[in-house]
Amino acid sequence: MEKNIMYRIKGVTKCYDNGKKKIQALQEINLEIRKNEFIAILGASGCGKSTLLRMLAGFLEPTTGNIFVGGQRIEGPGPDRGMVFQAYTLFPWLNVYKNVEYGLKELKVPAKEREATVKQYLKDVGLEGFEAAYPKELSGGMKQRVAIARALATNPDSLLLDEPFGALDAQTRGHMQELTLEVWRKHPKTVVMVTHDIEEAVFMADRIVVMKSHPGAIREIVDVNLPRDRDFYIKSDPRFLQYKRDILGMIYEEMQEHEEKEMDA
Repeated sequence: MEKNIMYRIKGVTKCYDNGKKKIQALQEINLEIRKNEFIAILGASGCGKSTLLRMLAGFLEPTTGNIFVGGQRIEGPGPDRGMVFQAYTLFPWLNVYKNVEYGLKELKVPAKEREATVKQYLKDVGLEGFEAAYPKELSGGMKQRVAIARALATNPDSLLLDEPFGALDAQTRGHMQELTLEVWRKHPKTVVMVTHDIEEAVFMADRIVVMKSHPGAIREIVDVNLPRDRDFYIKSDPRFLQYKRDILGMIYEEMQEHEEKEMDA
């Protein structure tokens, strides 16, 4: 396996059996993701993008095919992969500091090292001064900052983001996108993010895996050749807008193709 490859997905399919019939969520997925690359998996609801991410995390097993991380076949979850969900998965009985510290304690990291790490990541996500606050006292954006800090604190090799900003308002969402990129530049990781937002994918990713549905499969992989020091203003750049138009066209074609199949059936 090449040294710069973090994930290798080979011939992966995923089927669910609801007792009456089998549903194929993913069909023949082949993909390589490089170390420290930021990948967005983009597609409509039901295209299998979250299923694929959960297989990278080790929460689900492929029906056929294999997924390798760092050259090793994924057999289940591991501390080398941090995960952030759309739902705020903080422990409500722990304050901000203890939520971020939780994984470090599980790994038996010494107290002084835990303290330094928690303080560093809370600073990086802009939550200094909120260490004693509890999740119920935080806004949605602040909760996701805690979730990101907690996922990064254990120093995983990769970060898996499942529509992490989907529940946020537009202004907070934009701020969180910029903050996540800033933290990623400070602490390089392989990042795989699932989203249905085209603008978000273009803004954040090095490459965009555009999915098609019924069953889920890779339609196209788009290289985003934009400067990496991205901020709000790049969203009005003609190149940025062209990527959005091209990807929207792919998704529109996919919708039309699906409608035609439905009519023929």
